[in-house]
Amino acid sequence: METSLFQKIMRILLGALMTFAGIGHLTFQREEFQAQVPKWLPESQALMDFVVISSGIVEITLGLAMILLWKHQEKVGIALAIFYVLIFPGNISQYTNSIDAFGLDTDFKRLLRLFFQPVLIFWALWSTGALKQLMNRTKN
Repeated sequence: METSLFQKIMRILLGALMTFAGIGHLTFQREEFQAQVPKWLPESQALMDFVVISSGIVEITLGLAMILLWKHQEKVGIALAIFYVLIFPGNISQYTNSIDAFGLDTDFKRLLRLFFQPVLIFWALWSTGALKQLMNRTKN
C-alpha cells in the first residue's frame, strides 16, 4: 500500500527509535529494562536478563525492518503492533508494582505511560499503511 511522505518519515523515525531502544536493551539501559519484566514471571536474574536481551534483539530486528523492508511495510507494521501488545504486561507490571525506571518515578507518570502504548500501536499500523489495509479488509 502506498503511503505519504509524512508516513514514510514517521515509519523510519519509529524504526530508528526501536533500533535505539533495542540497543539499549543490550547495553546501557539493560537494568532499566529489567525493571519492566513482569513480576508474575519467576524471579530469576537469568530469566530477566534473557527476556531483556531477547526483546532487545526483536526490537532491533523490527526497527531495522521498519526502515529497510519497505516492500513489506504492512506486515512489519502489524508485527510491530503485535510486539507492542505482547510487551504491554511489562508496562502494567511497572505501574502496579510502583517500579521506578526510565524517569517514571511516580504512579502518575507510570499510569500516563500506559496510555502511550496504544499510540505506538497506532503509529506502527498507520505509518506502514497497515491500518488502512486492515480497515479495507474488514469492509470486504
